[in-house]
Amino acid sequence: MQQIVVNNIRLYAYHGCLPEEARIGSEYRCDVEVSADLTASSYSDQLEDTVDYVSLTRIVKEEMQTRSALLEHVARRICERIMAEHGLVKEAKVRVAKLCPPIEADVEDVSVTWKTTR
Repeated sequence: MQQIVVNNIRLYAYHGCLPEEARIGSEYRCDVEVSADLTASSYSDQLEDTVDYVSLTRIVKEEMQTRSALLEHVARRICERIMAEHGLVKEAKVRVAKLCPPIEADVEDVSVTWKTTR
């Protein structure tokens, strides 16, 4: 089993429990790691034989635009879409981080990591 990793996808979105978060929004960072048998693509050198990281990034961007109160909700949705759209993927792991969250502490980010297996 091999991995494809897309790190540090930066986005602006409107997730959170507070009304201000829905109105103002925040910066987010997402990391995606998928495991799949990439043997065929390593020989064929053809995009259709692998998991396209452009597609993984598109899924993240689209799902991040659907508002959620909780990061757990959006992370699960991203994993489910990856599994639904990429039959080659055996395991998907997604980390969604809210940068500079609205809490009373000096915190760089808060994050949720979600992992789904087939």
